[in-house]
Amino acid sequence: MGYNVAIDGPAGAGKSTIAKLVAEKKGYIYVDTGAMYRGLAIHFLDRGIKAEETEKVIEACKDADVRICYEGGMQQVYLNGMNITGRLRDEAVGRMTSKCSVIPQVREKLLDLQRELARTNDVIMDGRDIGTCVLPCADVKIYLTASVETRARRRYDELKAKGEVCDFDEIAKDIKERDERDMNRATAPLKQAADAVLVDSSDMTIEEVVNTIAGLCR
Repeated sequence: MGYNVAIDGPAGAGKSTIAKLVAEKKGYIYVDTGAMYRGLAIHFLDRGIKAEETEKVIEACKDADVRICYEGGMQQVYLNGMNITGRLRDEAVGRMTSKCSVIPQVREKLLDLQRELARTNDVIMDGRDIGTCVLPCADVKIYLTASVETRARRRYDELKAKGEVCDFDEIAKDIKERDERDMNRATAPLKQAADAVLVDSSDMTIEEVVNTIAGLCR
């Protein structure tokens, strides 16, 4: 039986960054559930499917194969045999992911694989509903968050560093809308598990967050 660490939290809270670093520090396998959902979103976008076309989304799930592997110690995501890692952080992909993840059939497509990984390995997994739905019996549960302003600033700085044109207010607006969708969706809404430890990273360095979470793990 694997040792499981679940990290949940809103968009832009730094879950993936922190989970990867804790995994490296503790020797766990990092399972990026968000990347798996983004892989499906890319599948839908490449087919010209809009988020509101629910039946088309459900049908497209049938021939989508999303896999995570590690090459040279780095996570790689494949969609139907093609490496799509470089496309995962596109803004359009993020918006499609948030909208499509409310569809039960999208979640069911990936849920079994995620649970099997956790059953057979020591894993740290991050997402919106890991501690509440995907791994409700996880050994350690974390709810990682930060203020909207902090999350928007981080995303703004990230995009600017890539040379992309962006607007801080638009990013903040998008984050607020994602929070609203994620917290109020009918299927597996974003919420803090009753037994999760709250970690607010607004005024913490990455190292401080990593050490705080690692200290809660065996």
